[in-house]
Amino acid sequence: MNRIRKGDQVIVITGKDKGRQGSVLKVNKDGTLTVEAINMVKKHVKPNPMAGIEGGIVEKEMPIDASNVMLLNPMTNKGDRVGIKVLEDGRKVRYFKSNGEVVDA
Repeated sequence: MNRIRKGDQVIVITGKDKGRQGSVLKVNKDGTLTVEAINMVKKHVKPNPMAGIEGGIVEKEMPIDASNVMLLNPMTNKGDRVGIKVLEDGRKVRYFKSNGEVVDA
């Protein structure tokens, strides 16, 4: 079970986008994730008329390592560490380590 999933609100803790918040768009198997409007780069794209691609400079999000982000706790509006525990009914759930509140209800 991943500690950070697609759709989660995260805050960047290191790097050029430190302190910025965003929603997770994609989680990769190699431990990186793509966050909305974080780690933006300019990419030069060649035109391809057959595919309908116009050339030029495009801004896009690049993956950021999962260790550089923390899950955003909506109660404190700060980044928080996440743990995994098994409930009495056998379900695995994520919870915030600071206050023990369950992330996914």
